[in-house]
Amino acid sequence: MKFVDEVAIYVKAGDGGNGCMSFRREKFIEFGGPNGGDGGDGGSVYMEADHNLNTLLDYRYQRRFLAKRGENGRGSDCTGARGEDLVLKVPVGTTVIDADTQEVIGDLTESGQRLLVAQGGWHGLGNTRFKSSTNRAPRQTTNGTPGEARNLKLELKVLADVGLLGLPNAGKSTFIRSVSAAKPKVADYPFTTLAPNLGVVKVGTFKTFVVADIPGLIEGAAEGAGLGTRFLKHLTRTRLLLHIVDLAPIDQTDPADAAQTIVEEITAFSPSLAERDRWLVLNKIDQLLECEREERKQAVVERLDWKGPVFMVSALDREGTKELSQAIMRYLDERELRIAEDSEYAEYLADLDQRIEAEGRAHLQELDDRRALKRAGIKAQEEQDDDDWDEDDDDQAEVFYVR
Repeated sequence: MKFVDEVAIYVKAGDGGNGCMSFRREKFIEFGGPNGGDGGDGGSVYMEADHNLNTLLDYRYQRRFLAKRGENGRGSDCTGARGEDLVLKVPVGTTVIDADTQEVIGDLTESGQRLLVAQGGWHGLGNTRFKSSTNRAPRQTTNGTPGEARNLKLELKVLADVGLLGLPNAGKSTFIRSVSAAKPKVADYPFTTLAPNLGVVKVGTFKTFVVADIPGLIEGAAEGAGLGTRFLKHLTRTRLLLHIVDLAPIDQTDPADAAQTIVEEITAFSPSLAERDRWLVLNKIDQLLECEREERKQAVVERLDWKGPVFMVSALDREGTKELSQAIMRYLDERELRIAEDSEYAEYLADLDQRIEAEGRAHLQELDDRRALKRAGIKAQEEQDDDDWDEDDDDQAEVFYVR
């Protein structure tokens, strides 16, 4: 199934039903008085998280969703039926954004959670509502109010504890295969991974965490090169980042340069994301001699001025992966304990999460605006070229006939 993590849709809540103007008519009752009923309320539009879904593919093909309007009121004080609510199922981890104002309407982070995105219209009043001691036969009614209409942007961010960063072919997919039951595609060419993959790592009894593997980044990704930084948004909700570096690249490039490239790209995407706790994982040590491992490790550490944890693993041979998984589990447990005990630390993390979300969304919106302006400029240039053409230009042409 194709992975779709961002779509734009239009939702329209149902209009309220109109009130009815009616008067009681019965035999031997000359002046029965008003009996027009109210209209029904319009149906609202809700988003509901469903753990059985993992993509927004369904909304790629159907983009307009209209809730039912309320029925009009009728005589004999009959109230119109209420319009049925429209519930749209989305995957857990979906963020709903108003496309016109860029306002974040809400996040759906738990299965079964509902979010109101368009309120149905209010019902109109029948003429019964307007009778009084001085107006015994009112001919006044009101119409139902229109339902809300919105252009929405849905963004899906995978919910994972640990995120993997690195250049293409750094060994991210191989790593997730070695520590979990996930089986992402692995090959010897770049951009094998085209969509995020999730794997559940089991360290012990009731001790598990989720790892997210995203497509690799290349130099210039922040400006749209390669697959761009669009998939980095899936790491905004992670609690720890693993920066995977290939110590033995096939093209003989410097691993330190590759590591520096990733740091620059995530900083360009979101400076706050660079503040997230990040561990350095040096992969493919099985392709190096013992004496070369430490030498290349020191080169990467010195180039990045690295102060955090460093792990040397071979994802293919599963060398060092068990120790790394256990260290991650200990870190996550200690992090939860510190959040519960230290309110300042909890506030700092909450603020960091908000800054990462805001900066990432602003960066992606800027890239979208650039593409739109570029497309508009190309189209305008083509129209200008067409306008510059003149029929008289053909008269100036000289034609030579050659036998």
